[in-house]
Amino acid sequence: MNQNDDQLVEKKLSHKDIYKGKIIDVTVYDVELPNGETSSREVVYHQGAVGIIAVHDEYMYFVKQYRIAAEEVLLEIPAGKIEPKDTPEQTAIKELKEETGLVAKEVQYLQEFYVSPGFSNEIIYLFEADQLELEEQKLDEDEFLEIEKIKITDLEHLMKENVFRDAKTLIAVQHVLYSNNYK
Repeated sequence: MNQNDDQLVEKKLSHKDIYKGKIIDVTVYDVELPNGETSSREVVYHQGAVGIIAVHDEYMYFVKQYRIAAEEVLLEIPAGKIEPKDTPEQTAIKELKEETGLVAKEVQYLQEFYVSPGFSNEIIYLFEADQLELEEQKLDEDEFLEIEKIKITDLEHLMKENVFRDAKTLIAVQHVLYSNNYK
């Protein structure tokens, strides 16, 4: 943040913790706006998550999973929330193996981004998996998903057809399409 940004900052006056959960916490803040008026802000706090780009033998790996908030089955890159004791890199390797059975010798950090900064602090760390070997999928007890492999040459068409509907997957697919690593 630079010095000129100070005029945009909202000052927290008070807060009320509304919910403490396994995945999220929710807090409501009373804030003073830059013009001196007051308002309230609802904030969802999240530990953070990872998304993994996994390309093996000219196919990109995805998972199909029902998402209750969207009320539909979505086609997404492998992903998962970061546990407090894990680093984003550890989580990426673990989630890729659990969800797809792919084992990465290493993962390369690409970027991080807020999912929806208008109401949440959740950040997704995007990784690219390297040197993949296929083993057995090991889903958590409450995880139900299917693996889907898509040829890299089909990604652009599917993106135009609105097949990918979540932000992390759109960012990942665009990275694969426009990176020289996959041409």
